Amino acid sequence: RQTIPQSAAMSNNRVERIRQELQHQLQPQFLEIVDDGAQHAGHAHEGSGHFTVHITAAAFAGKPRLQRHRMVYAALGNLMQSDIHALSIKAAAPEETLSV
Repeated sequence: RQTIPQSAAMSNNRVERIRQELQHQLQPQFLEIVDDGAQHAGHAHEGSGHFTVHITAAAFAGKPRLQRHRMVYAALGNLMQSDIHALSIKAAAPEETLSV
């Protein structure tokens, strides 16, 4: 039996909640969520709640970058207040190349 440290379990739970909200709200064709918390250890919030989202969704077609980011923030709703301290977003429409 493998024990997952509390911080890793919390991180996995946050990633899964982010994934669920984005899938439900934006129905992406591609979605990758990276927990960047370890890169911010020692900063405020002890490195928790820092994420990068790479997302491709039809909902972004014809929308400028700022509007796409607002759509992601809106989809995440309360998670932006409770679980996410910092979020980096790379958003594309299906016909665009998502540079990762």
